[in-house]
Amino acid sequence: MHSRLSLGLRLGILAVSVSAFPASAHHGWAGNLDEEFELTGTVEQGVSLAGPHATMRLRADGKTWDLTLAPPARTAHAGLKEGTIPVGATVTIHGHRNRDANRFEVKTERVIWNGRTFNVYPDRK
Repeated sequence: MHSRLSLGLRLGILAVSVSAFPASAHHGWAGNLDEEFELTGTVEQGVSLAGPHATMRLRADGKTWDLTLAPPARTAHAGLKEGTIPVGATVTIHGHRNRDANRFEVKTERVIWNGRTFNVYPDRK
């Protein structure tokens, strides 16, 4: 019985630790500038719906930019799914650049490609 309680306690601690992880990994807006930011470049890594937020990578101005999109379900609901935009395609993104000028990262609200606008945060203006 003692070893079961000990195992149960350990499993409980593990469950609490794992459930807290998504909250700590969540990408809020506070680390980004208030001003709108626009960037046009070439898709270096297509959309990934893994993780707490969808991501993609863009090459522009001689730099690689990490784009943080909405959570996967919301990004997919906007029509932006893995494989939708091919690597090498030219896209324009709108969002908010990271406050640290040395980090080439954008919290992205909209992605425009081939005449289509994928508005992953329609509630933000």
